[in-house]
Amino acid sequence: MANYQVLYWREIPSLVKATDATGEVSVRLPQRFHDAIDEAAMQVGATDTEAYLAGWHWGPVQQRPGTAREVAEAIAADLAASIPLSTSPDPFREP
Repeated sequence: MANYQVLYWREIPSLVKATDATGEVSVRLPQRFHDAIDEAAMQVGATDTEAYLAGWHWGPVQQRPGTAREVAEAIAADLAASIPLSTSPDPFREP
């Protein structure tokens, strides 16, 4: 069993962190998520360091069966497959 959390910029996921008895593993979401974060930050004017950093937050700690690596990779893959991002003005708009 592993505990995991998702790191978000506002509502856009960026990273999955999972821990188990052997340690911690972090898995970055695909580059399109990071591109969407940068684009969204520009659109809302969060271009200075303080405003940009204020958008980051961790989701709740949750549990899932598996090792930290298995869980982090599975959650990251699930998020990547289930959230269609585009480079439109609204990064969560369906393409």
